[in-house]
Amino acid sequence: MVKFNGITDIFFDLDHTLWDFQKNSALTFDFLLKKYKINIDLNKFLNIYIPINFSYWKLYRDEKITKEFLRYNRLKSSFEKLNISLSDDVINKIADDYVISLPVNNFLIKDTILVLDYLRNKYRLHIITNGFTEVQNKKIVNSQIKKYFHSIIDSETVGVKKPNIKIFDYALKVSGAKSKNSLMIGDNLEADILGALNAGFHAIHFNNNNEAPHEHCLILNELKSLLECL
Repeated sequence: MVKFNGITDIFFDLDHTLWDFQKNSALTFDFLLKKYKINIDLNKFLNIYIPINFSYWKLYRDEKITKEFLRYNRLKSSFEKLNISLSDDVINKIADDYVISLPVNNFLIKDTILVLDYLRNKYRLHIITNGFTEVQNKKIVNSQIKKYFHSIIDSETVGVKKPNIKIFDYALKVSGAKSKNSLMIGDNLEADILGALNAGFHAIHFNNNNEAPHEHCLILNELKSLLECL
């Protein structure tokens, strides 16, 4: 296992890395589909919604669509593909309700607390997340992990999203860290890994989304494997 020396600051992604977005989102949609009396199997809905949501987030990350466009159209596109007819008003209500309800569920990725407890006494820990300020803050507070982090940087506050180098530079400025002593850990190759490497960080790819193998950095499939290299 690769050993990382000289690291003083570790920056984590949030969704899919520490916060179990997939599980929490599924629970939220289970609640909303029942609330709005939409008669469709949850798994069937998620099989359509998840790749659509991923594609819209890619557009949002690339600054090609707005937050409002993302929130509304990922749902509209999903329901249309499922041949479910809903009014714009209902879709907008579901979109708003989803953002409000999502942080209510706060399952963490397996071994998150174990890893954070181990690392907190050895490094300064931070979060860099592509997400909406209010929602991400609620996730962090409600899941009781805020106490582990010296700084929390979200893309809405900074005005750019990972992999834009500006958000990594901003994170270094806020944290007082140096890129050569900083390590980024995240699940997305493009946003987290390539973005961090381009900014001079070290990186570890927590491959929680079954992305293709690569040689850009160390790849781990379990969060607790961090204990072997840090």
